[in-house]
Amino acid sequence: MRHLILSALILGSAASAGTLRVGASPVPHAEILNFVKPLLARQGVTLEVREFTDYVQPNLALADGSIDVNFFQHAPYLAAFQKDRPLGLVTGAKIHVEPIGLYSRRVKKLTELKTGATVAIPSDPSNSGRALKLLERAGLIRLKAGTGTNATPLDIRSNVRRLKFRELEAAQLPRALADVDAAVINTNYALDAGLNPLKDALTLEGANSPYANLLVVKPATLKNPDYQALVRALQSPATRRFILNTFGGAVVPAF
Repeated sequence: MRHLILSALILGSAASAGTLRVGASPVPHAEILNFVKPLLARQGVTLEVREFTDYVQPNLALADGSIDVNFFQHAPYLAAFQKDRPLGLVTGAKIHVEPIGLYSRRVKKLTELKTGATVAIPSDPSNSGRALKLLERAGLIRLKAGTGTNATPLDIRSNVRRLKFRELEAAQLPRALADVDAAVINTNYALDAGLNPLKDALTLEGANSPYANLLVVKPATLKNPDYQALVRALQSPATRRFILNTFGGAVVPAF
């Protein structure tokens, strides 16, 4: 296979030719990336996977050139993030959907959620809105008409059960389960905490969710041959089978 030459302009001066540094959440993103490592190696591309456990540092690292690609977020999150921090990052290929879910240590069914229960949701704008949309589809609340992806508890029009909302950083939500009646948790954090979305979630987002997890890069990287090789590997039939077989429907291919 031909050796792919990367320019320092595209990947930053710290990256060596034929190397892609990808920042990712441990589960499932890093697992998927590690699966495609051998596929890329056969094309002369060395994939370095750097794990992050929060939703802020991967974008900052991409902006400062510490990594070349990140893989942990969906487009609404990136758009909300860059309203406050205009880093010039752009969306790339869609890879998978992680259906967000409502979990509880105290109840087994939605109908058991009591009036006045406390529900924890992600504090970042895009995931907060996503969580509230999930609760609306479950019939627990109603949002104001026309409410978009950045809905907050202030946009709740009807709350018959008088649910109380606690907004926490997404990574803290699994640990908060013991202190609240329920929590809406992103699937990567749920899996990392040993929760099975298909078995443990009280309600789960559908597979047709618009919140596909995707690769994020600087604009010039979109034309980088090694990045394009990464996209082909991640969207290959082999990777599709790996996602379906490994995560059993808790992570769904978006290609």
